[in-house]
Amino acid sequence: MKILKYIFLLLLLSLVALTVFVATQKGIFTVERSKVINSPKATVYNYINDFRNYEDFESWSVADPSIKMTFPNKTAGNGASYYWTGSEGNGNAITLKTKEGESIQQKMKYDGTEADVNWTFKDTLGGKTKVTWKASGTMSFLFKVYTALNGGSDKVIGTIYEKSLANIDKNLDYETRTFAVEVNGVVKKTETPYIGQTFTSEIQKISKNARIVIPKLIEFSQNNGLSANGKPFIIYHTYNTATGLAKISICLPTNKEIMTTSGSDILGGTLKGFEAVKTTLKGDYSHINDAITKTTAFINKEKITPDLSWSHLEILTVSKLDVKSPSKLVTEVYYPVQPKVVPVAKTPVYRTDTEPTYTEPTETDPAEAPKAAPKPAPKPKPTPKPAPKTTEEEQSEF
Repeated sequence: MKILKYIFLLLLLSLVALTVFVATQKGIFTVERSKVINSPKATVYNYINDFRNYEDFESWSVADPSIKMTFPNKTAGNGASYYWTGSEGNGNAITLKTKEGESIQQKMKYDGTEADVNWTFKDTLGGKTKVTWKASGTMSFLFKVYTALNGGSDKVIGTIYEKSLANIDKNLDYETRTFAVEVNGVVKKTETPYIGQTFTSEIQKISKNARIVIPKLIEFSQNNGLSANGKPFIIYHTYNTATGLAKISICLPTNKEIMTTSGSDILGGTLKGFEAVKTTLKGDYSHINDAITKTTAFINKEKITPDLSWSHLEILTVSKLDVKSPSKLVTEVYYPVQPKVVPVAKTPVYRTDTEPTYTEPTETDPAEAPKAAPKPAPKPKPTPKPAPKTTEEEQSEF
């Protein structure tokens, strides 16, 4: 029994010593990890900027099936957030500030541990991106105990970051490289009423602007008794690659055309029917130039005359609002063309009368055609003289 008491006492003293040691340790930590990702900067930024992707790359989430993530309506950009619950604790994160394609600042809380999280993105050679993930904060007592027993905060959190960055690289390598472009040929687009916003945008920011505007259009339609009649689309009035600018209308098709009040930033309109060359892009939107190049090549090969009064139309058949995986996106591109002019065939006129017709003969040069011998006119038959009437015949007439 004395041995058991000594063992118990030793364990108690060890626990007290550990508690004192942990309590005297600084709860402040700073952890930083970097990795070169084999994808373009814009693609990497957009992927990390959307909290919906975190359950696919954060190593602690991937390794723990008990963790359940909850996403509100806004998951990307300033004010985006998400929450998680799990057997080892609950937490949440919110995006405080973003600089398009350059940096993301977030605040993370996890069972008493708080951290300021910063992401930075830098272009590297070969179209790759260097991602730096840094966190600074204060640990809860339990988290200090955990890190003290497992090699310190830098090792514990740093390992999570290293595995997560590797997952980002792996996921994006597949997601961004898996795509297909198909030129479907000439089609006819029917007339479509819509509501939308028109403005000039940087071409590289059109996807971001669409994710901002489309939810506003959906809310507007719901508040005004409209129903969506198809997928959102973007009308490109102009598309200038030299300046990097495009005048666009981000639209939501509706069941009827409406008139909005003066001063409203959302306007009603109708997209008139037109003929176009249709091309379907399946995969990340970063491959849109491949779709445009193949469409242009098809138009030139088939000697189709483009309609240059406006640029083109893109229908977001499957967008970021529907799925989070870039490889599952579907974008339909329509380049307007001049309709082909079909020659009108002359209908032959046939005579319906069966009686022969005669015309007066015209004189012709004897050298050209011989004269036909005239037919002799038929001799009139002599009129017979009436026989003299007899007396009886004369009497019979009265």
